[in-house]
Amino acid sequence: MTTPPPALLIAGHGTRDDAGAEAFRDFVRELGARHPELPVAGGFIELSPPPLTDAVAELVQRGVRRFAAVPLMLVSAGHAKGDIPAALSREKERHPGISYTYGRPLGPHPALLNVLERRLDEALGATGGRTPLDRADVTVLLVGRGSTDPDANAEVYKAARLLWEGRGYGGVETAFVSLAAPDVPSGLERCVALGARRIVVLPYFLFTGILPDRVRQQTEGWAAAHPEVEVRSADVIGPEPELLDLVMERYEEAVKGDLRMNCDSCVYRIALPGFEDKVGLPQQPHFHPDDDGHHHHHGHHHDTHTHAH
Repeated sequence: MTTPPPALLIAGHGTRDDAGAEAFRDFVRELGARHPELPVAGGFIELSPPPLTDAVAELVQRGVRRFAAVPLMLVSAGHAKGDIPAALSREKERHPGISYTYGRPLGPHPALLNVLERRLDEALGATGGRTPLDRADVTVLLVGRGSTDPDANAEVYKAARLLWEGRGYGGVETAFVSLAAPDVPSGLERCVALGARRIVVLPYFLFTGILPDRVRQQTEGWAAAHPEVEVRSADVIGPEPELLDLVMERYEEAVKGDLRMNCDSCVYRIALPGFEDKVGLPQQPHFHPDDDGHHHHHGHHHDTHTHAH
């Protein structure tokens, strides 16, 4: 008798934005339709239904005993490093006999860099009567979520550098919408200080939501105050085929045990300047105060948990 492959559990961050939450749920449904051989379920850590615990319960009700969990997140911050492993550990206690492996976040994968490039092309193209811009005359401002984890913020800078390499843009700078500097207005000021007169602000987010909307609002506010600079906004990555394929790639890694988690600059393992007190300490539950409604939780956030890769 052939052993069935492990199910796929997708763990999302969560958002108060209904369209963003529905985009995640649509994404999970599309993955399930593409891979009928696999039980597929998805849930959120906070803010949006269904919570991750309901997604695990759904798989268990379908007879699943083994699954691979993939965090649908671009960087390894508090959720991916601590909250999801803690939640999965509790689910194992709730459902004796289940087992799981845990995949790594998506990161600046070449496939996603190609989608980001496509979003930039759309922003630079002749839409709405605008003249296409030459890439060499354009500075890109890649805007990430922002984190109190320096390793997570560094991953956004890595994505910016990889996006710059070989694509012919005048430059690619980095900013964050909350929790980390530089913020969006400061990032735009930096671009101008470096000589930029045409800027495309590119949100480094998978789906729409409160924070991507804030990026666009801050961009439009700054642009209105600086009419001498041409500023355009690009769209989020979205549920593109490349994203669907990448999640399956992360699933296969987890199933095969081919995990290449980056621990070299993890604040919980390495003494980084200013963060020495974090080494070896249990993590507190992670909250993102700038995401609307972040006081909300699904009950399992109260426990302190130990960092694990």
